[in-house]
Amino acid sequence: MLNKPIVDLAAIKSAARRLKDLAIYTPLLRHPTLDNLVGGKLLIKAEPLQRTGSFKFRGAYNMISRLSAKSRESGVVAYSSGNHAQGVAAAAQMLGIRATIVMPKDAPQTKIANTKSYGAEVILYDRQKENREVIAADLAKSRHATIVPPYEHPLIMAGQGTVGLEAITQAELLGSIPDAVLIPCGGGGLTAGVSTAVRTLAPHAQIYSVEPEGFDDTAKSLIAGHRVSALSGARSFCDALLSPLPGEQTFEVNQENLQSGLVVSDSEVTKAVKAAFFHLKLVVEPGGAVALAAALSKKLDLKGKTALIICSGGNVDGDIFAQILETST
Repeated sequence: MLNKPIVDLAAIKSAARRLKDLAIYTPLLRHPTLDNLVGGKLLIKAEPLQRTGSFKFRGAYNMISRLSAKSRESGVVAYSSGNHAQGVAAAAQMLGIRATIVMPKDAPQTKIANTKSYGAEVILYDRQKENREVIAADLAKSRHATIVPPYEHPLIMAGQGTVGLEAITQAELLGSIPDAVLIPCGGGGLTAGVSTAVRTLAPHAQIYSVEPEGFDDTAKSLIAGHRVSALSGARSFCDALLSPLPGEQTFEVNQENLQSGLVVSDSEVTKAVKAAFFHLKLVVEPGGAVALAAALSKKLDLKGKTALIICSGGNVDGDIFAQILETST
């Protein structure tokens, strides 16, 4: 008997049913100026408009809502730089479950504040000196709570895969099946879920992960054929994508589904954030804009092609966003 896949279209459709009327069916946006810049057609999935401001709510709710009554009584624990934190906190609040979130001290203040606003307890740690997974594991053990990982779980991947399910359905209605799909990638959960949906629904599309320079562990792992870490000491303002190593399960899925990994600089991301704001009137955080950055900086030849671009989140501090808009590029 063949091994059951980690995530498949059936699991993604199940997640979509569970999220119906709860997750926002975010729009697929276009703008002629952006199309002209690449010489093709860009279909931009606007997840900054999602509940909590990013795709993360999808996976968090899909997993937490399936917990047993006994598990719900003990609460959940998560670790995140901010978007998963907010997704877990919001999902737990909706379900009446206690949530504790381990977040880095240098996370954007808007992400910390938003997480607390959903009623979650926030525990801050030093990203350079402490291990968030160890802290979360100790908390979960002492409280008999369930850990909700940011990406390394089939239910999380399936929930994130609803982004791809929606986007391909929307593209079909426009008569524009994508030739290429570009997905922001940190630990790989969104990439795994979306790529699984795309592989099934648009099998001819070539699928690419996109990461910031210095945190291109998935791109390097795809080349090596096994998981490898990103460069030690690297820095990027794409705070949502600073995972140093792909997840074991997510990489297994992505190794099967992806053409390759693309890498963008902070400067290229800055241009993409500005383009999204000025042309689409969409606020996209740096990590959420890497796929658009890859398209606009022509990491791929998209001339005459249709590309699905996932803009994954919009939770950015106001002062940082203002600085980006004022940057001359």
